[in-house]
Amino acid sequence: MRVAILASGSGSNAAALMIHFSNTEGIDVVLVGSNRSSAGVLEKANQAGVASLHFSREELVSGALLMKLKTLKVDWVLLAGFLLKIPKEFCRAFENKILNIHPSLLPKFGGEGMYGMNVHRAVFEAEEKESGMTIHYVNERYDEGAIVFQGRIDVSEFTSAEEIASEVLKLEHEYYPRVAREIILDSQRNIK
Repeated sequence: MRVAILASGSGSNAAALMIHFSNTEGIDVVLVGSNRSSAGVLEKANQAGVASLHFSREELVSGALLMKLKTLKVDWVLLAGFLLKIPKEFCRAFENKILNIHPSLLPKFGGEGMYGMNVHRAVFEAEEKESGMTIHYVNERYDEGAIVFQGRIDVSEFTSAEEIASEVLKLEHEYYPRVAREIILDSQRNIK
């Protein structure tokens, strides 16, 4: 299966995916793309020997990025800290073939503007007893696709949003590669 990873930031989850998949037979990361030219994820892709691409919001919305992925025969798209909304046509082209990781226990603390530290601050300020991460399929609405996995941690004793962020990131790095691998490989088995 040919995989593209889309990210907007430093790319720690993208790096975890690339490392994991480099040792996984049947999954090949063929592209890492970012809507930000300065995103650290592009350098991480280059270091891993994976093709990288900077694209604009317009290229995402117009379908130019979708055409590029089709040209590369991409089977799956993994979002790893990607902040732009995925257009309806893109979702249809990769129906049930786009996964995202979100740094809260959806449906809590999801939706537009809820990413990164915004999420962790909201969790902390709401005095939640637990938090975690959610892996879900992507549809045309922010954070509303079917949930496939949630990793949980007790945050009742945490003293800052930064502490929550640090622990949630560990969960993300531990589970996203493993869960994505199983879903992708299962989809391949179901085709045969």
